[in-house]
Amino acid sequence: MDFKEAQYTAIISDLHLCEAEPVHPKYPLWKKYKTKEFFFDHKIEGFLKLIVREAGDNPIELVLNGDIFDFDSVTRYPEKPSFRVKAHEKKYGLKSTERKSLYKIDTILDDHPGFLEALREFLKNGNRIIFVIGNHDLELYWEAVQKRIIERITPDPERQEAIRFCEFFYISNRDTLVEHGHQYDPYCKVENPVFPFILRYNQVEIRIPFGNLATRYMINVMGFFNPYVESNFIMSAGEYVVFFLKYMARAQPLLIIDWLVGASQVLFRSVRDEFTAAFRDPLLVERRVAEIAAKSNATPRMVREMLNFSVPSASKSPWLLARELWLDRAFIFLLSIILVLQISLVVQQLTDISIYWTVIPLLLFAPFFIFYSRTVVSKVGQFKEPQERILSLASMVTGTERIVHGHTHILRHEVIGPIEHLNPGTWSPAFKDIHCKQVSENRAAVWITPGDEGRRKAQLLKFNEGDLEEFFKKNDSRSASIEKKETILAE
Repeated sequence: MDFKEAQYTAIISDLHLCEAEPVHPKYPLWKKYKTKEFFFDHKIEGFLKLIVREAGDNPIELVLNGDIFDFDSVTRYPEKPSFRVKAHEKKYGLKSTERKSLYKIDTILDDHPGFLEALREFLKNGNRIIFVIGNHDLELYWEAVQKRIIERITPDPERQEAIRFCEFFYISNRDTLVEHGHQYDPYCKVENPVFPFILRYNQVEIRIPFGNLATRYMINVMGFFNPYVESNFIMSAGEYVVFFLKYMARAQPLLIIDWLVGASQVLFRSVRDEFTAAFRDPLLVERRVAEIAAKSNATPRMVREMLNFSVPSASKSPWLLARELWLDRAFIFLLSIILVLQISLVVQQLTDISIYWTVIPLLLFAPFFIFYSRTVVSKVGQFKEPQERILSLASMVTGTERIVHGHTHILRHEVIGPIEHLNPGTWSPAFKDIHCKQVSENRAAVWITPGDEGRRKAQLLKFNEGDLEEFFKKNDSRSASIEKKETILAE
């Protein structure tokens, strides 16, 4: 099947499909966002039916632009495994070896039959599906996992040819570059998208970046935080205290221990994996680059040049990671207590003084500690804005005029320099509150259709379950505003 030509293209990203969380019998707010109550398979089905009707008899390419599956949030494990499951995997989730990744994708797909049926129905009439791998579904790099997904979508060999997996970008119709965007986020960057594997204790694993390790070792055991909205888990010290007392004190009284153990593991594993060499065969490098290029409608040179645009990994700076994890404040606090106690013990050898006098230097130290804590600001949010330099370079290398990203969960349709930039946001259960009532309304799609003078035009369409004409009519104003900006820039 020819993937190089396309009239109609639909792009969605960040579905974060995961296994269904059973309702907790004592604490119903525990991972409530993951329960079946908030599954949206039927909305995906409705969306695909809308675009098929809109395109008429013309084939559509559907680009699923990364983080479609959330392997990091899967904590289920088999009762009678055919592989070894370590104690910490039962708590934090299985590792990223091939066999364990197969189990995880089967678990996700078993809980989302509606999603599979929607894709199966969509493949009719010559439509095709492209998966672009994101940072939360890195385990799609396993060919066995890709094959399993294809087989679960359709058993028909002819229709299976209409499904493709791209490692980190895809060029649609030579005019649109589609990539998830995590390569420009130092906390989620994949060190080597061509060979993302490392050898760990005689087992080959996917190298997991810092942000994903934080999900596995912290968010997975702190079930009152929603990982899809940053304001749910990036707070000030006071906000953490209030949140803990209000929701978590009874359900997770030893939360500070879970946090300390989890954060320490994230720091250790991030730094360790950063300095672990990629598991690869040097003789297959060029072949691998050529394969990636062919699937992406690119050339090997494009692939090599795109690799150079990614930012340095934050894992190269352990102190930066410690600050993001609050481990720096824990270290300074514990060090100050040890220092004060040590000085007090020395003083007690020279004079008769009560141990309670140690409270005074601790109180004197408190203002400095509070001042330092307030000066520490998370840098995660700094990488939500697209960089004009990277957009321009990627456009020149790939010969495209339009770039579509995902990853940030932020809706965008804008002109940055000479580039039209879009982001369809997220379809994940992104609730702003723990009760899952304040939904983050950013469920959308990029819809690219034939335009004037042989050029395609793009719209950012916010999906609702209304009828087709209303769906497209409500979004015409945004498209018009972009066309107006393009006219101004041309003048």
